[in-house]
Amino acid sequence: MENTIMLKYRVLYAEEICRELFKDFVRHQIVTKGWRKENGKWIIKDVPFVDDWTEKDYQILISCLKNTIISNGFVYAAFYDGKLKGFVSVEPEIFGGEQGYCDLSSIHVSEDMRNKGIGRTLFLAAKEWAKQKGAKKLYISAHSAVESQAFYKSMGCVEAEVYNQKHVEDEPYDCQLECSL
Repeated sequence: MENTIMLKYRVLYAEEICRELFKDFVRHQIVTKGWRKENGKWIIKDVPFVDDWTEKDYQILISCLKNTIISNGFVYAAFYDGKLKGFVSVEPEIFGGEQGYCDLSSIHVSEDMRNKGIGRTLFLAAKEWAKQKGAKKLYISAHSAVESQAFYKSMGCVEAEVYNQKHVEDEPYDCQLECSL
């Protein structure tokens, strides 16, 4: 990657997570097509919308990321020229019985830095952290956009064997995935 010296990855700490941290982060995503499950089969449908975070969304995100850290979870970030450009979070609890899931609760890359390998690096760090905690798989309740799903497929993710019902209820159009560690 060009200017790799400008790109740095590190663990985030609860006390540094605030609205200011996200001032150069661009969540914006234009979605035209998404995956939907109909009659037991996955199909691509036209589902045009723009995904962008409101101020309330940022406040919820900040609270969730702090809670992940305080509960001994993992929050890891990418910085370009000192500015936050990507992050991933994994919750500390293992669930799903023999599936041994750890919940990848978020992974986002700023619009201006997508397709540069940041998401891959963040995802691999999340997998390694979950593996060290004793999990067998990552559980991902993921955005259904075709582009988002292509990323997860490239990382070896498949449809989850066991669905986390809370995720299904909270985000009914998300795809429920798993990735072996």
